[in-house]
Amino acid sequence: MTDLLAFSIQAAYIGLLLSIFMTGVRLVIGPTLADRVVSLDLLAFLVIAYIAVHSIDTGVKSYLDIAITLGLVAFLGTIAFGRYIMRVEEDRRRKRALEEGQELP
Repeated sequence: MTDLLAFSIQAAYIGLLLSIFMTGVRLVIGPTLADRVVSLDLLAFLVIAYIAVHSIDTGVKSYLDIAITLGLVAFLGTIAFGRYIMRVEEDRRRKRALEEGQELP
């Protein structure tokens, strides 16, 4: 492995770990549920990137299969969370309309 590649891999590891840490902080202190969903999706993406860098570092190509699978699962999870958020907001809107005595569309 060349020195430039080794340096680039180490820089990628450091950058990804810092990003994972900052995303974890956002996940914990996110003021809304939507912020937490976005940070969870970003966290999954960063883990996929970490797996890809590790695959390049070790030369094991089967790690990329794991990264692809994680990407698919993370996508489905994001879709499920998005639908949940929409349902919760719709229920809140209906409850507020009923409390105010308004008719629902």
